[in-house]
Amino acid sequence: MGELGAELVEIEDWTCCGASAAEATSYLLSLSLPACILAKAEKMDDTSQILVPCSACYLNLKKVEEISRNNIELLNKINTVLQEENLHLQGKMKVRHLLDILARDIGPAKIFANLKSPLTGLNIAPYYGCQCLRPYSVFDDPEEPRSMEPVIEAVGAKIHPWDMGGRCCGASHMTTKPDVALELVAAILKAAKGADAIVTVCPMCQMNLEAYQKKISGMSGEDLSMTILYLPQFLGLALGLSEQDLRMDLNLSITKAFRDKLNRTQISADIHR
Repeated sequence: MGELGAELVEIEDWTCCGASAAEATSYLLSLSLPACILAKAEKMDDTSQILVPCSACYLNLKKVEEISRNNIELLNKINTVLQEENLHLQGKMKVRHLLDILARDIGPAKIFANLKSPLTGLNIAPYYGCQCLRPYSVFDDPEEPRSMEPVIEAVGAKIHPWDMGGRCCGASHMTTKPDVALELVAAILKAAKGADAIVTVCPMCQMNLEAYQKKISGMSGEDLSMTILYLPQFLGLALGLSEQDLRMDLNLSITKAFRDKLNRTQISADIHR
């Protein structure tokens, strides 16, 4: 975001939003945890929007944003809980997903203008997952999402033709109902064959898609190894950031074939410069 001229200010003393576990414990708790974050953000100067880089967090925060504007009775209950932390939620903050801001506020033209290492020749499967699109279809069609495509094309890459971008990866069911989740991830990886990488905007999706490839390949009887990148990592490569800056050393499934093609792409870009 810094390379694209955007300044991000961290919410002071931010806490967990409850992820997918809080609601199983208490519905009110699942609302109060993200409400706590929103109330803390409201106390910051010159801030009216929150950029959320995690789709699960986005869903939880967005839900409370909607409640704060449309359900006064429930908002009052939430504020009763927040009193314990000397906080009060007014409903002033607008919750934005990272992809929403990249696609609509910054836009492909600005990304292209800041391009330092075009990724021409890479074939990318854009994967959105569920939670950035459902149930709040704010910036894209949850059944046929397309908002990531112009962003990917802005750095010179091609879009892998598929219809799995909005399918579920199983999310936290990978730990509670692994048989179901593994089957869902297998279908996504099979549909991505022929792509150089899957690029996703959800950290949980990234974990599910990359961490179980060896197991799924064994179950399927075919090699389903696939590079999985978080969208900021993919864009960062094109903006000239190093793999260390992007912490690609922490990724679990960057294939040799992808690295070789990426290196050829970068060498070609250097020659043309």
